[in-house]
Amino acid sequence: MSVDEKQLQEWVGEAASRLEVPGVAVGVLIDGQEQYAFHGVTSVENPLPVDEHTLFQFGSTGKTFTATALMRLVERGQVDLDERVKTYIPEFRLRDRAVENEVRVLQLLNHTAGWSGDILTNTGDGDDAFQKYIALLADAAQETPLGTAVSYNNASLVVAGRIIEVVTGMTYEQAMKTLIFEPLGLSHMFFFPNEIMTRRFAVGHVQKPDGSIVVSRPWAMPRSGSPAGGISSNSGDLIAWARFHLGDGSARDGSRVLSKELLDRMKEPTFDMRGSALGDYVGIAWLMRDVDGVRLVSHGGDTIGQHSDFVMVPERGFAISTLTNSGPNGGQFNDEVVTWALQTYLGVVDRDPEPLRLGDADLAKYVGHYETVAALVDVVPDDGGLLLKIKIKPEVLEQLREEGQESDLDQEQPPIAIGMLPGDEHRYIVTGGPAKGMKGYFARDASGAISGVHAGGRMAAKTRDTVSA
Repeated sequence: MSVDEKQLQEWVGEAASRLEVPGVAVGVLIDGQEQYAFHGVTSVENPLPVDEHTLFQFGSTGKTFTATALMRLVERGQVDLDERVKTYIPEFRLRDRAVENEVRVLQLLNHTAGWSGDILTNTGDGDDAFQKYIALLADAAQETPLGTAVSYNNASLVVAGRIIEVVTGMTYEQAMKTLIFEPLGLSHMFFFPNEIMTRRFAVGHVQKPDGSIVVSRPWAMPRSGSPAGGISSNSGDLIAWARFHLGDGSARDGSRVLSKELLDRMKEPTFDMRGSALGDYVGIAWLMRDVDGVRLVSHGGDTIGQHSDFVMVPERGFAISTLTNSGPNGGQFNDEVVTWALQTYLGVVDRDPEPLRLGDADLAKYVGHYETVAALVDVVPDDGGLLLKIKIKPEVLEQLREEGQESDLDQEQPPIAIGMLPGDEHRYIVTGGPAKGMKGYFARDASGAISGVHAGGRMAAKTRDTVSA
């Protein structure tokens, strides 16, 4: 269906206003043509109109940049995806020594390393930030066995970033400029606040319980998180990123950056994760799911009050990038605009499957208390479905407060209603609220008993059959 830029702008403006998102930037690539829509302001405290120059933090989509840089080193013969991590970082240590000695580079990029991935410690702004962060992994719990499940892992991407530093002899940020930004002409991508503060940029926001929207602080993520999602950019450079990954590995000037074989390999499944909130498969950093007969290749991101999404449909030459400076309604905006764009531009309809209504006896096996390194999850029955009651651990909240983060994580989170889906895979779907349509699953141990719940892309282990008092 033919859609002009005016229609895109009208829809984006209506959705952003309705959802009270202060500022958004949306880019679309279709049949080689680009369209953009901008709405709102950079900050409710110091408002400037969002425009084509505005820089947003786009968070974890940055993992695909780290992975692409590593693929350039693979092509040069400097890195082997099947090689042990310790080959490149001999000082690498984990609590689980067997995993320490066996984890491979690819497992850093497809979230199957299995150790705690949400270590929030800020290790400073120096060039040794990654080394200090990786040293913390010596105490990290191994939450899932190596290579057995996808559990979203920011920490493993920091390890990947350190490999880039060791192999190139540069800081991670300089290596990214040399390997990715400069060859592709991405002149609006930056890591450091000192680079960004002289340009027009968005600040994150959170919504208070009284409905007011305020600026979230601090603005910047710790430097150690850069390989997992520390880049800021405008909408145009993200559409240029899509153009590259939908192409043959050449830059716009025709120079070769990466072979088409390796570029395509990144978008091929390396692990089946059907039932996960992340999608059906994970490639080399890219997340994939099949919708209405086509494959979506994507990766979104969340930072301090900023939320983004990035979706490609390679077989149709289509991509969309959405950038917002508010949460959680920014995430809801992203979901709505992507769903609308898929249907309006491509005729691809993303339909939610119908959940089952089950009796309490059938739901009982899922009921219980679950934990990750950062969160507590109680699962209770609720009118034919289940409720996930999620709380961030007090020590994690305290760490965020000590670092001055203004976050909606320290507010009481409403329960998440889920319904079980047909089949024997213990899959579920969120049935209401901002996360409506998000999927997950319950894991089983060797005996068939429920051993964990995969929620928000992370595996929470079941610790008891009763919920918290």
